Amino acid sequence: MRTYEVVFIAGPSTTEEDLNKLNSQLETVVADLGGKVTKTDVWGRRKLAYKIGKFDEGVYVVLYIEGTGHEIAEVERRLRVSDLVIRHLTVRTDEDLKRAEKLKSRRKVSVRAAAAGGADVDDEDASDDDEGFES
Repeated sequence: MRTYEVVFIAGPSTTEEDLNKLNSQLETVVADLGGKVTKTDVWGRRKLAYKIGKFDEGVYVVLYIEGTGHEIAEVERRLRVSDLVIRHLTVRTDEDLKRAEKLKSRRKVSVRAAAAGGADVDDEDASDDDEGFES
């Protein structure tokens, strides 16, 4: 299964009831197509970085979705059609998570190797430094 983050911005005049209704519709669409919404974050009303249409503010919502990709196509289609949504963005995050895990494991291995062999290397370096100087 792939993991995705879907971020959308609803207009500032959107009521909480309308936002909950949209979220529940998107969750049912994802569930009907075999996916799963793992988490929904409503960031609330925030100022936009730049004007979108006539809006200076918007309500940010993030959906974390696990699925095959067919769910995402339908979710994006519904977000494009919805009058409440002024902008949306979908990012596939599973590859980034795998890459981060791989880097994390490499760091742990290198830290363990440095900790195990680091004491011996420091002692040798200190003795080499003393030989080069005369008092």
